Amino acid sequence: MSENTNDQKPLLSDIEVVRRIFTHIDNATTDLGKQSWQEPTDNYRSKERLESELKILQSRSIVFCPSSAIAKIGDYIARDVASVPLIVVRGLDGVARAFRNACRHRGVQLANGHGCTRALVCPYHGWAYSLDGSLRNIPHEQGFPDVDKATRGLVEVACFESNGLIFINQNPRADIEQDIACIPNLIPDNTRLLNSSSQIVNANWKLYLESSLEGYHIRQTHKSTFFPVQYDNLTVVEAFGQNSRVAFPYQSIEGLRGKEQADMSVDGRLTYVYHLFPNVVISTFPGCMQVNVLEPIDESTTRQHTYLVSGICESETALLNAVTEGQNFAAKGAIEDLEIVLSAQQGLASKANEHLEFGLFESAIVRLHTHLAKEFERVSE
Repeated sequence: MSENTNDQKPLLSDIEVVRRIFTHIDNATTDLGKQSWQEPTDNYRSKERLESELKILQSRSIVFCPSSAIAKIGDYIARDVASVPLIVVRGLDGVARAFRNACRHRGVQLANGHGCTRALVCPYHGWAYSLDGSLRNIPHEQGFPDVDKATRGLVEVACFESNGLIFINQNPRADIEQDIACIPNLIPDNTRLLNSSSQIVNANWKLYLESSLEGYHIRQTHKSTFFPVQYDNLTVVEAFGQNSRVAFPYQSIEGLRGKEQADMSVDGRLTYVYHLFPNVVISTFPGCMQVNVLEPIDESTTRQHTYLVSGICESETALLNAVTEGQNFAAKGAIEDLEIVLSAQQGLASKANEHLEFGLFESAIVRLHTHLAKEFERVSE
């Protein structure tokens, strides 16, 4: 059985995914891609290639964070996006806006990290900006007779909120709403942020991303964690736009055989991994969803921003216990993946391979590189 390659088709329903998984279990098969791929190892090591990838990230609509990460008026997150310092803040009108994180006086960054504020105030000389980016106050304003406050607000970046996510695009000509039209409703409106974190990974961002997009490694890499409760090399892979969804079933999915559709829930029986091209992975876990944003720092260093979001239910204690148990289990597998990724990064230095091989079992990764190659041509024109 081959993957769903029609980009305009809606994603399969849960019941359709479950039926497809049962077919694979019964026939010892898995979804296969249409082509294999050889990715030159120079594309993981080249500074020039990374610069082109940063241009791709700077010119397209990408996820910045989940909406719940800045739920309240005045909430902000300030961090680099493709090496460009940005700040996203929720205004008094409830609208999320993005700005280049630089004071219009001497260019000092207005904030770092995350927090909540009623105004964005430069720590250097105190120039103050409203949450909509307008320049509100200049201390000793008489010393700047040529500054028109009406035209010296923060430099805005395209920002759009949809499907529980905040998207940004640094291209001033971008149609961000059209860019994300194919993305389904991933995160419900009633979710809240449980926690957020960031970490440095000493590997190329693509090597790290690739580890999330295939089940071919489950038996070998996760011998005592995922493999005893999941399946080796059994996934359902779908495409939507330039994006992919990979379903990783758990053996507990057998409990759904013979169930009526109305009684069927995949929560805790499979993990969906959504790859939002190029650098974001959203994964479903019992009671929660995890949003991972990968920011390339250089050709061998990545910063991962992680946001864990969850709904609100009556049995709050039971929900949080399920989330904690699931996250602790997932964290063990993530450590194993990280060890492999760091080893692969070291393997690049051996210069043993001119390219990395991706087979028919790794179609979501092939899709990543196919679209990166197309985008590379676009930004190189």
